[in-house]
Amino acid sequence: MLRRSMLTVVAWSLLGSIQRTGAQQVGVPRVAFLGPPAVLLDVFRTALAAGGYQDGRDVTIEVAWPAGDRLDLMTEAASGLLAQKPTVLVVVGATAARAATGVTRDVPIVFEVVVDPVANGLVASLEVPGANVTGCTTFDPMFAAKQLQLLKSAFPNLARVALLGDAGAAPSLFQAVEQAAQSLGLGTTSLKVERSPNPDFNAAFESAVKQSVGAVLVLSTPVTTPHRKRIAELAIKHRLPTLSPRDHADAGGLMSFGTSFVEATKHSAVYVGKILKGAKPSELPVERVSRHELVINLKAARELGITLPASVLSSAHQILK
Repeated sequence: MLRRSMLTVVAWSLLGSIQRTGAQQVGVPRVAFLGPPAVLLDVFRTALAAGGYQDGRDVTIEVAWPAGDRLDLMTEAASGLLAQKPTVLVVVGATAARAATGVTRDVPIVFEVVVDPVANGLVASLEVPGANVTGCTTFDPMFAAKQLQLLKSAFPNLARVALLGDAGAAPSLFQAVEQAAQSLGLGTTSLKVERSPNPDFNAAFESAVKQSVGAVLVLSTPVTTPHRKRIAELAIKHRLPTLSPRDHADAGGLMSFGTSFVEATKHSAVYVGKILKGAKPSELPVERVSRHELVINLKAARELGITLPASVLSSAHQILK
């Protein structure tokens, strides 16, 4: 049983520290959802219902996610959900997916928002996943170039970009961006922060200022996501514009760009429906979700004293005022 203090509990009926979102029906399948419930849960529930599986009638959905996005507690969260003996487990992000596959090789797992499921050891290949795991990937070999081009469009005189991420991340994560930057004539400064309960982002931003970077590209890593609001605050303090992952849009940074989590969640619901109808994860190829969204925060722009070009503003899917 998961400790209440460690897991976010977000709605109506609680099972220990697991959220059960609808009335439990005897004999109906249980669908476990290991993901941030704030927006994605409603999207998942609606998409699942569209496929004929209404929560509380045809399925029971149970949810868990570490409080404060504490990724170090993900294995405990996965274990708690799996203790409820779900028919299928949905996981959001590579950390959640690795935690789930480390706990079970029997329960079908559907992942979403995983950049490279093969490199993460989740599937044998995108075409033939194998084992008990499938889902949708956000892999895009041109994504780093798209991020940097967006920054150049927003700041035409940009010469150097800081890459803020996890010191424990795979070197290829930084290398991919560095290579894309070189092709665009941009210099880079890597700011690698050690994981800890209180990562030293202050030192990272102070280093960025000393090296005269013009913008900060926040990478999607285990050290940045839980501390996205702190990063946004420091960026404003040091007057540095940021481009962050799409799921950081709530943090207060200038721009967020990346795969639509909503679109990925809809895809995962379709796969859950297929598994509930008898399909095996090993027979469902990993799908690619390629739709990207840009969110611009005008409040952050005002605090930074920045006026973004009309061409960039017009390309935004959402503008926060």
